Amino acid sequence: MSEAESAERSLFAAPPMGEQERMVEAMLFATAEPMTVAELGQRMPHGCDPAEALAHLRKRYEGRGVHLVRVGDGWAFRTAADLGHLLHKETVEQKKLSRAAIETLAIIAYHQPCTRAEIEEIRGVAVSRGTIDQLLEMEWIRFGRRRMTPGRPVTFVVTESFLDHFGLESARDLPGLKELRAAGLLDNRPLPGSMLQPEDDEDAEEVAGQSELFED
Repeated sequence: MSEAESAERSLFAAPPMGEQERMVEAMLFATAEPMTVAELGQRMPHGCDPAEALAHLRKRYEGRGVHLVRVGDGWAFRTAADLGHLLHKETVEQKKLSRAAIETLAIIAYHQPCTRAEIEEIRGVAVSRGTIDQLLEMEWIRFGRRRMTPGRPVTFVVTESFLDHFGLESARDLPGLKELRAAGLLDNRPLPGSMLQPEDDEDAEEVAGQSELFED
């Protein structure tokens, strides 16, 4: 191989995997939002394999104070769950989340994608616009694809911000009914769907950025 061919080959060859890991590590530390494999690949040199670099990096951080975790379609560094108490703040921002919003959020999380009509069918009451707007403003739900049914109603799904807040990789990781009751997050009252009383948006509860159905 000539010197020119060797130089050309080295010019277009992908960096060693160790260097690719360093690139991915640097990008994820520098951003507050999870990044997808595609987004990482767009910033890396030609020929790099961000997916493989992520796999190596995730293993490297096992057992450390910071873990590499998957959040929806993206990846991010997060404090190890058992060390979260070290970052606890004595003062927290109090937000009001109505019982209607808690129930609506739970239905969307467990039944997504679902339409407003489907939410109302499960809850047995009409969903006010304020309830949906509150969850949209918190960026815990977003609009999904429209249903290919008469009227083409819009659907709702939970966001990566919701998954990230509750430390979930995907909605499939949500706790089951038994787990919720075992953790004391649900009592033995009927679940939404058998509640036929009118919705009352004034029935609000104080939460610190989280609902009663889910915990950090």
